[in-house]
Amino acid sequence: MDKLRRVLSGREENEELGLTAQVLDASTLSYSTRVKWFVICFASGILCSILGTALLFLPKGLHLFAVFYTLGNVAALSSTCFLMGPLKQLKRMFEPTRLIATIVMLLCLVLTLCAVFWWNKKGLAIIFCILQFLAMTWYSISYIPFARDAVLKCFTTCLS
Repeated sequence: MDKLRRVLSGREENEELGLTAQVLDASTLSYSTRVKWFVICFASGILCSILGTALLFLPKGLHLFAVFYTLGNVAALSSTCFLMGPLKQLKRMFEPTRLIATIVMLLCLVLTLCAVFWWNKKGLAIIFCILQFLAMTWYSISYIPFARDAVLKCFTTCLS
């Protein structure tokens, strides 16, 4: 009788859900938890980027800079997974409006580390870090309505 009441009131426990559905249902985070982990992840990304910049002037500093700067960007990028979820994040990253910025950003993340550790080209690593920054900025402002248009208009006005 209790089970019938729960079914009719809409409070039925999902006993017949599959294992995957049960795991996904149990792993949902509350809004406050999502925001907390977003802030933690984003702040650690910024901290890694600043730490990498500070370590740039040490011996072997370029290696440390490239690693920490890249880790910082990855942490900042993955922080939004807490707000919208990883699957939705991936879908939005590869939308046509963000596709080029996403590909350039991910490619520069990898190429920065390759330039430092395998090719030993310091100048190339710095160029890839600059491209990383520009691609990440362009990607980030794509989430703000009309921000890309405003930036383009600003640059065309300054250049003409």
